[in-house]
Amino acid sequence: MYGVKNCNTMKTSNLIIAGLALSFSLFSTNSFAQYNKCAAKNVITAPVQEVYFDAASGTEQTRTVEREVSSDSYGNAQGNQYDLAVDGAFEGQTIAVLHLYTGEGFDFSLPTGALKEKGFSVYRWLNGPPAAEELKEGLDKACQLWIISSSTQLLNADHIKVIKEFFDAGKGVYIWGDNEPYYADANYVAKALIGVEMTGNTMGNKVVDLMMGGKKVGVMPNHLITTGLQHLYEGITIATLSDNEDLEPLVYGSAGNLVTAVYEKDGKRLILDGGFTRLYVNWDTAGTGRYVKNAAAWLVNVEKFGDDVVSNAVMEETETEVIEKIH
Repeated sequence: MYGVKNCNTMKTSNLIIAGLALSFSLFSTNSFAQYNKCAAKNVITAPVQEVYFDAASGTEQTRTVEREVSSDSYGNAQGNQYDLAVDGAFEGQTIAVLHLYTGEGFDFSLPTGALKEKGFSVYRWLNGPPAAEELKEGLDKACQLWIISSSTQLLNADHIKVIKEFFDAGKGVYIWGDNEPYYADANYVAKALIGVEMTGNTMGNKVVDLMMGGKKVGVMPNHLITTGLQHLYEGITIATLSDNEDLEPLVYGSAGNLVTAVYEKDGKRLILDGGFTRLYVNWDTAGTGRYVKNAAAWLVNVEKFGDDVVSNAVMEETETEVIEKIH
């Protein structure tokens, strides 16, 4: 009887330990179920088998080495599995867009198609904002707001109040301007929310690489938004962001000007960008589609809102994978 009792006790202990391990794994994995394993990596590698000649034994041997994954024609890792978020991660989430500049055939179809891959739907107000009350109703159904500025200010104090309440609640805001004078509302909103503005008209139209050696040119490495990006198109003629201690630089243009920066403080997230032309010009140039998808995934602010903003299908698939690994 002693041996049987001891055996049962051990089985019970093992079950408890396995249960705790499963619970911890599900908790940890669900916290990041929306992200691919390569999150925050720019240069992405994978293990591959390599055959080599071993001089000591005089025979061919096999070893596992890390090699950079296949890249597209611009040198960025090829495939959606190297975006920040898994496909479909945000099914059911809506991005609201104040699309105030629609010239030059800018219909937002290219970003919409890219964002759909991650599960986002897009709702736009075109050429002018709605009344503040309608804006609030729309934002109540959205996970983030994108503002694409025109050359004249169209928003008013009532709009700012609605946008600020949305932002203060932790919902993401992406503010897009471009070369002078196409940052009127971008500056109006950015100054109201974080005290920053953009100025100028700098010629870009180049692809910038990873920022290296302390030079202020290129893409900031190891940020969630720059996952899978070593090369990025900067836009044609672009504005420059003002310096601010609360902004984290994300992209410096080829002229050394700060084009894109992020704000992350007190549970709030915002991106400020001086180059909206890359949303519709030279879209297929280096990295734009991935950048747009990564930016939206970051602005969802999963780290604050948790499972409420992640697709149930993605959560269930991740839980199944964890259970299979444990068993």
